[in-house]
Formats: sequence, structure tokens, C-alpha cells
Amino acid sequence: MEYIFTLKYQLTDEDSDPDVLVERLGAAGCDDALVGVGQPGRLALEFSREAGSAEEAVRTALADVKSAVPLARLIEASPDLVGLTDVADLVGISRQGMRKLMLAHRMTFPIPVHEGSASIWHLAEVLDWLRVRGGYQIDTGILEAARVALEVNIAKETMRHPLRGQGNMELLTA
Repeated sequence: MEYIFTLKYQLTDEDSDPDVLVERLGAAGCDDALVGVGQPGRLALEFSREAGSAEEAVRTALADVKSAVPLARLIEASPDLVGLTDVADLVGISRQGMRKLMLAHRMTFPIPVHEGSASIWHLAEVLDWLRVRGGYQIDTGILEAARVALEVNIAKETMRHPLRGQGNMELLTA
């Protein structure tokens, strides 16, 4: 199956030449990605990768990028963080329809990662919620890629901000 996902990286000064970067990425197996180097110090790769699972597709892409650009630091894997408009577009309903669903089912709708004038959710959680409700066109490839992107982002943040002690976590479950 073909999986579409994006990996975004922070680059070092040594990896600032876009032509060299694109050549190294292609040689490392990232020839199935659209490479974006328009923002200085950043690299975005939109993959369209054939694999047996979304996990395999993302895992091999991460390894390929690591071999080509070993000092690059992962910023984000997507699809993961989305607004209601993004979800509505994916399932073929209006943004207003998505908002009505969220408001009508406040107790069961996934809680946002950030709430404000522009709230965001984990795409996998919202798609899973919609799948359970039934009646919505959920692309299984997108759902699988969203689940893996969420896992990658959680793992990245856990490594970036390791818990110093478990005692403070009790506040979250109280």
C-alpha cells in the first residue's frame, strides 16, 4: 500500500546546500519524497512510500533521512496535528458540520492538544472517533499514517523532554 506522510527537520549549517542535500537524500533512498528546502535551516520531505504498513513506511523513511543527513533533528511527523477544517476536508464534510459534531458530542469528542481561537487535535484520535461513529469515509492509509505520526511525535518529545521524576505525573490522573 502507498502511504503519504511528511517529515520535517531542522538542519545544521553543514547541511545548508540544497543541491547537495537533495542528491544525498536521493542516494539514501528518499527518491519517493518531494523535498522542500525553501526555509533556511529546515527540510520538509513529503513521502509517498510503498510499504506493507504505515509503520514500516515511516520507519524506513526516518532511517533513510538519518543516513543521508545524520545531524538533522526531527521537528515533526505528519499527518498529526490538525484543525477541524483539516479533518472536515479529509472526511468530506464542511467545517461547520465538523464543528457541529464536536459541539454536539463534547463529552466523547477527542480533547484538543491546544484549545484557543485555533484549536488543534491529533488527527488519529479524531479519525478513530469518527470511524467508531460510522457513516464517514475514512481513508485507512491516512488513518494508519496519522497513528504512526502521533507515535513518532510522542517518542520525539519524550526523548527531547525526559521526565525527571514520575511524582509530578500524578497531577494529570487525579
